[in-house]
Amino acid sequence: MRKSQQGASYISILLGIVVFAFIVKATLALWPSYWDDRVIDNQIEQLMQESSTDITPSKFESQMSQRLDMNNIRDIQFKDIATVSTDNGLTVTKKYEVRKPFFMNIDLVQTFEKSFDQRSVQSK
Repeated sequence: MRKSQQGASYISILLGIVVFAFIVKATLALWPSYWDDRVIDNQIEQLMQESSTDITPSKFESQMSQRLDMNNIRDIQFKDIATVSTDNGLTVTKKYEVRKPFFMNIDLVQTFEKSFDQRSVQSK
């Protein structure tokens, strides 16, 4: 039986600090992209609810570009990340990826994909 208790060693404390710093750095690198994607999804849904069924794809793209500028999303252009079609009603297919430098030559890659249909958005 031990006579006294022993605490964490210096190496385990240092390892805990390194792991915590790693998690914080990854969170700070990834969170803004997830937030921007959430804002983009909300703006697409709002514009689809407010738009008439006979809106043209070019008009939808220009209005979305204005909305993204107003929401301070200036590093992503809507025409580069989404395709708008009016074949069977208004549909928007969003697909893009974001690369963030993480550590030396290691990048974090995030892929965002989602499809929107005006009929299903308006029925919500």
